[in-house]
Amino acid sequence: MVVCTILAIFSFFSSAMAANKERTFLMVKPDGVQRGLVGKIIKRFENKGFKLVAMKFTWPSEELLKQHYKDLEGRPFFPGLVKYMSSGPVVPMVWEGLNVVKTGRFMLGETNPKDSNPGTLRGDYCVQVGRNIIHGSDSVDSANKEIDLWFKKDELISWQPATSAWIYED
Repeated sequence: MVVCTILAIFSFFSSAMAANKERTFLMVKPDGVQRGLVGKIIKRFENKGFKLVAMKFTWPSEELLKQHYKDLEGRPFFPGLVKYMSSGPVVPMVWEGLNVVKTGRFMLGETNPKDSNPGTLRGDYCVQVGRNIIHGSDSVDSANKEIDLWFKKDELISWQPATSAWIYED
């Protein structure tokens, strides 16, 4: 009985710790970079308690963006989206934490800024859908695919912030 209880407790904490390791992909779009919002976006995710594990400043090729937005390929706005996204530098990032995909999407706000609440990134900084400053993964599966597309395994930094114990329960 004691062994079963210990195993159950270990299993609970293992799943809780694994949940803290969920990752999402965020990318500040060319309009967010041009408007100098990169630091404000990073600050919101750090203030929330999420951990940055990868980031780069890059000017993406149309080929990379076509892969990234492949699920939108048949949509009428696809060519314009790829052209726009390749018009300037972007800041792709990987963030880690408990429910980071769902919480990150909530922090971004609705895709169309007119539907976004104040306090969200798009609600505070955006007016039109074509200039909505940031992309965020919509699921854990999408996040994993996007992370693999934009980052090599050795670019993902595994580290433990000193504040972890103040953010997550054991």
